[in-house]
Amino acid sequence: MTPRSFEARCLRLPATTKVVQWEGTSVFKVGGKMFALGGGFAASSGGYMFKVSDMAYGMLIEHGLARPAPYLARAKWVQLVSNNALPDAELTAYLAQAHALIASRLTRKSRKALGLD
Repeated sequence: MTPRSFEARCLRLPATTKVVQWEGTSVFKVGGKMFALGGGFAASSGGYMFKVSDMAYGMLIEHGLARPAPYLARAKWVQLVSNNALPDAELTAYLAQAHALIASRLTRKSRKALGLD
């Protein structure tokens, strides 16, 4: 998936914002909480980074498609070994899951204000 496609897929998710931080890294957030990173630091150290479930974390790493994300591994974030490690459809599904995982941890009031409930 190209960086432009990655950005477009992230921004299509409800209530997503993009901020550029850390050496030009595109940081995608929902309710002020990060769910995916691309470009900048992420690109210079490997592939895209995103939040995953416990099961997906183990599976992606075990199959050699991803590694624990620098600085974020204990929060169950992965970094793809390359931007093309997963088919586009599969990566899109992981991004939607990352968004949902982070959104589910927002307060009910925040989710309602963002139109997520």
